[in-house]
Amino acid sequence: MNFHKGPHTFVGEVSLIVQDLKRSLSFYKEVIGFKVLEQSHKRATLTADGIHSLLSLEELEETLPKEPRTTGLYHFALLLPSREDLGKILAHLIKLNIRLGSSDHLVSEAIYLSDPDGNGIEIYRDRPASDWTWHGDQVEMTVDPIDARGILAEAEGEAWDGLPAGTVMGHIHLHVSDLKSAEEFYGKGLGFNVVSRFGNQALFISTGGYHHHIGLNTWNGVGAPAPAENSVGLNWFTLHFPNEEKRSSIIHSLESIGATIKELDDKILTMDPSGNHIYLSL
Repeated sequence: MNFHKGPHTFVGEVSLIVQDLKRSLSFYKEVIGFKVLEQSHKRATLTADGIHSLLSLEELEETLPKEPRTTGLYHFALLLPSREDLGKILAHLIKLNIRLGSSDHLVSEAIYLSDPDGNGIEIYRDRPASDWTWHGDQVEMTVDPIDARGILAEAEGEAWDGLPAGTVMGHIHLHVSDLKSAEEFYGKGLGFNVVSRFGNQALFISTGGYHHHIGLNTWNGVGAPAPAENSVGLNWFTLHFPNEEKRSSIIHSLESIGATIKELDDKILTMDPSGNHIYLSL
């Protein structure tokens, strides 16, 4: 089942503020495997299939380094089509001596790294949804060691050639200042369902029975402040809705809970209680 197209609501594109666009482009092309879709002096959009933008990078006139203990991006997550693809990029990253984290979440196998500015990146593959274990409306996820040898063996020594065309933005994981207000905003406002809770510090939400389209945590501290507007980190991300009727309904729900809605350049922008900016797209 494809959880990243209609009728589901899902993350489409993530925009980051970076300190040095040239440095970031080198990393995202040579290490991660993106292609440049569009580029100007201070901004670039990146793609895996040559058509759809998954990531945009923007260098401001005076960009501050990433601020610690703030809300914003924990990581964005690139979902690969297969375990073989994960094996190829894992071998590539090992060859480059990139520092990695990893985890088997039962629903998926993932590797983790950071870009030159400290922005978090997850690259993962999903296990078939039929293999996921549900307890009522809660999906079972954990943090176990990955079978790195098995993943590498899937690639069978095939050369890495960048991100495969079927790569999508699988999910985004955010630092928030308060889980209760975040759950109201993303649940009552944006229509997501909570599918997993990690104590009182993190929750995972989705539409259509996915293991998560968005993760939310207070690991930077309850009450963490939003970063400065010109600091490295999350600029905005987009949520895609299946049609105008659904988007209009969501806008009404957001307004009913007092969320801010703005129209900017024919785009609809909202902001969660922790200051994370979200474009509502079709």
